Amino acid sequence: MTGPWNNYWCELAWLGGELAEEGVLLEVVGDRIAGVTPDLPAPPAGAQRLSGLTIPGLVNVHSHAFQRALRGRTHANGDSFWTWRERMYELAGTLDPDSYLALARATFAEMLLAGITLAGEFHYLHHDPAGKPYADPNAMGQALIQAAAEAGIRLTLVDTCYLAGGIGKPLEGAQLRFGDGDAERWCERVDGLSEGPLVRIAAALHSVRAVPPEQIPAVVAWAAHRGRPLHAHLSEQPAENQACQEAFGRSPAQLLADSGAVQSNLVAIHGTVRPRSGTWPMASGGPT
Repeated sequence: MTGPWNNYWCELAWLGGELAEEGVLLEVVGDRIAGVTPDLPAPPAGAQRLSGLTIPGLVNVHSHAFQRALRGRTHANGDSFWTWRERMYELAGTLDPDSYLALARATFAEMLLAGITLAGEFHYLHHDPAGKPYADPNAMGQALIQAAAEAGIRLTLVDTCYLAGGIGKPLEGAQLRFGDGDAERWCERVDGLSEGPLVRIAAALHSVRAVPPEQIPAVVAWAAHRGRPLHAHLSEQPAENQACQEAFGRSPAQLLADSGAVQSNLVAIHGTVRPRSGTWPMASGGPT
């Protein structure tokens, strides 16, 4: 291996077992742990001492930084996912690159304080509230990249293709800022984002209700060509499952599979499963 070596001696370190290990030496090359040596009673020469308990950095694989502003403001009086979504749309309509930068920076800083060192940011606030691209079409994405750099967190910007307001429905209202028109224009815009030592770009299909079947292959191909993860909200809500079955005669999972999206790089988020009783469970809380 090449690159600068940094050695850290941990008073206590969790190595994956039931209990923390005492006196663990970590040898780090670049951004990788290259060696782990337990049962060293004292730090060797040149090693930095880490007191207390050391654990690997946590990963938030599917973050929505702007929704931090909704915390504690929804799901009162028996509200549902769908009423929550309206509050989310209201919030989404108020943000610009400057306010997004401030909100995301604070959110990423909170993640770091909780032990999260890498955020996978599911990003679909692409354009202005009327759906018009900014002078820099990736101004909102660049705000996220800057926020992560200023907070000091590693970032995978999961740029999200979002083209429809529901199956067979156009975008409207706050959704207008999410859309690029079609998947090819999504690809062109995302190609303008640059990666760096602490930033990489990944792809997402928002959901089968937001990306028509004929648009899915272009996004799948973009991710596959670059060797990047492909995220998707899969069967997020019972109503989505039913609408997909009625429109296409298939479940969302089958629709994605038939469109080539179910590959080793697929990250499926918020899945719901129909139990044998025939009733649909509510999905765990989630974004839209």
